[in-house]
Amino acid sequence: MIYIESKSNDPRYNTALEFYAFNELAKKDDVFMLWINSPCIVVGKNQNTTEEVNQRFCDDNDIKIVRRVSGGGAVYHDLNNLNYTIISNGRSGEEFDFKSFSQPVIDALASLGVKAEFTGRNDLEIDGQKFCGNAQAYIKDRVMHHGCLLFNVDFSALGDALKVSKDKIESKGVKSVRSRVTNILPHLKTPITVEEFGDKIMEYMKKQYPDMKEYVFSK
Repeated sequence: MIYIESKSNDPRYNTALEFYAFNELAKKDDVFMLWINSPCIVVGKNQNTTEEVNQRFCDDNDIKIVRRVSGGGAVYHDLNNLNYTIISNGRSGEEFDFKSFSQPVIDALASLGVKAEFTGRNDLEIDGQKFCGNAQAYIKDRVMHHGCLLFNVDFSALGDALKVSKDKIESKGVKSVRSRVTNILPHLKTPITVEEFGDKIMEYMKKQYPDMKEYVFSK
């Protein structure tokens, strides 16, 4: 397995980087990727942004809108979210064991005194509240699984950015399911930064995959 830690906070760049890893790098090896986006909304491939996004609020607050190749609902990112991707070869969607890949996140939280649980919907929860949503995309026998870890997201901005007027027309676009969510930070006994939390996850990934090597892009 190779790993990528993006140094960019540009959601357009990171989405393209992830897509490149899915299409090209994964031909050689499995991939693990971590990154943090500046404020943005990432929508699923089948979503109608008119129904999901408060465009005026996003324009006024420089919140970028990007579309990913996987399904699922609209997700708000900011600099206090940690995003990760796992790309695995030789597996169909049914064979992809997300629970095992989520273990480093659960272990990292356990080391910080927080009990997190994997749920049947492929979500991660703390005390029954969701802190990680996930989505998948497929190319033949290759699967990409990515998730957004709510570390200390601005829920006020999240609510405003995803708030859409009731007079918007109905369409066939997929609508998001709003869930009861929580941030990770309030559950920690000792506060850390989102970057330090990312370091913790990488530490546990390296324990689980000792042969994992970093992939560094050229300019």
